[in-house]
Amino acid sequence: MTENTWKPEDERLVDLLLKTGMRKNVAKTLVFLKNTPETTSVDIENSTSLRQPEVSIAMQELRNRGWVEKRDIKKKGKGRPVHAYQLAVGFPEIIDALEEDEKHRVQGILLNVEELRKIV
Repeated sequence: MTENTWKPEDERLVDLLLKTGMRKNVAKTLVFLKNTPETTSVDIENSTSLRQPEVSIAMQELRNRGWVEKRDIKKKGKGRPVHAYQLAVGFPEIIDALEEDEKHRVQGILLNVEELRKIV
């Protein structure tokens, strides 16, 4: 696993992702993954100050969108399984998907305003 240090520009990226409606745990996890070739949820927790359940929820959402892939890591002994995570697509593709989401959201808002004007 690669160690990742959180930088001020990472906070700016998180803030911009939040403005798209993304939840903070998802945004922080995504930014961490952007800067790390492969990592574990424990590495994400330690670097982002997120709790284990927050990272798990974020990973599920990111995997459902097809943006993150998971690999099982073999380990000795008993205990919880360990997984490695990495981005499944490039960050520009993620930005493209977010742009499409935002366009649809804006179109919906404009349609609502148009309906309001018709009623009044």
